[in-house]
Amino acid sequence: MKILVINAGSTSLKYKLFQIPSLNVLKEGNFQNIKNHEETLRQALRDIGDLRDIQIIGHRVVHGGIYFKKPVQITEKVLQKLEDCSDLAPLHNPANLAGVRACQKYLPNIPNYACFDTAFFADLPKRAKIYALPWEFYKKQHIQRFGFHGLSHQYVAQEAAKRLKKPFEKLKVITVHLGGGCSMTAIQKGKPIDTSMGFTPLEGLTMMTRAGDLDPGVILYLLKNHNRTELENILNHQSGLKGLAGYENYLNLLKAVARGQKKACLAFENFVYHIQKYIGAYFAILNGIDALVFTGQIGAGETITRNTICAGLEKILAGVKVMAIKTDEEKMIAKEIKKELGIRNHEL
Repeated sequence: MKILVINAGSTSLKYKLFQIPSLNVLKEGNFQNIKNHEETLRQALRDIGDLRDIQIIGHRVVHGGIYFKKPVQITEKVLQKLEDCSDLAPLHNPANLAGVRACQKYLPNIPNYACFDTAFFADLPKRAKIYALPWEFYKKQHIQRFGFHGLSHQYVAQEAAKRLKKPFEKLKVITVHLGGGCSMTAIQKGKPIDTSMGFTPLEGLTMMTRAGDLDPGVILYLLKNHNRTELENILNHQSGLKGLAGYENYLNLLKAVARGQKKACLAFENFVYHIQKYIGAYFAILNGIDALVFTGQIGAGETITRNTICAGLEKILAGVKVMAIKTDEEKMIAKEIKKELGIRNHEL
C-alpha cells in the first residue's frame, strides 16, 4: 500500500510517495516557480512512473476553518467548505485546492484526503483562542485564533521529543517556523497552548512580505486612501521585510545586512526582535521550557539568524536545548492519515 502526499503552494508543488505502514519514502519531488498545477502534477506522475498500489492521496490544506479538526476524505461538499475558507487564506487555500482538483482529474479512482494546518490548534485554550471583540463575533462569525503551520509545528515538536528521549506529552517546547511565512507555537503536554498566527496567516511575527502584528487602527487609517483589494495586496505582498528593506529573498537581505545597509539592518533587527519577544512571552506562560526548536527554510537552514535570536536570551535559555530540525509536513500528513484510518504496523 502506498500514500501519495501532495503539498501544493501558490507557485510550488512538492510530493512524496510513502510506503505504508513503514512511511519509507519511495519517490519525492519539488517543483518551484510553477505556472499550472495540472501540468505540474502530470509531470510528477510521470516521474513516479508506477502508480500501482497508490490507494490514498493526502493533501496539505492551510485553512480548515471551524469545519475540520482531523483528516477528512474530500467530497464535493468538503470542497465547497474549503472554498468558503479561501478568503481567510488567499495565498494558500486556492493553491491547495488546485492540487486536489488536479489529482481528481488524473487519478479519479483514488480517494483524496485533506490534512489541515489549523487542525493542530483546534483545541487551543479558549483564553488564547478568543479576541477581545463583542462575543457574538466569536459565536456567530467564528472570529477566533485558528493558527497555522500546524503540521510543521507538530512534526518538529514530536521529533524534538524523540531526540531528547522524552515522551511528547511531558515536553514543554517552543517551536519557531521561519520561512516565507513565520509563526511560533508554545506546546505543553503534547498540545499547543498558544500560537502567533491568528484568524488568518497575517498575524504574529514579521515575515518576508507580511507585516505580522499590527495595530488595527492602522488599517482603519489606510482605508481612507486605499480600497480593500489594495490593502490585501499591501498586507500580504508588500509588507514585512520586503516593505521595510525591499528584499523578498532572505539571503539577499542578509548580504545587505553584512554590507551595513541601514534599511536592511533595521529590518533584520525588527525580525529578530519580534521573535525574541514571542520567545519571552511563551517562556513565561510555559513557566520554563525543555527545548527551543527552529524549523522552516530560514529557521532550520540559517545559522546566523538562529544565533542572533539566541544571543539576546542567554538567561532564559540556560539549560534549554536549542535545536534546528528540518520539517517534514508530507510525512506528518501521511502519519495523520494512517492514524485516522486506523492503519497499524502491518499491511492491509
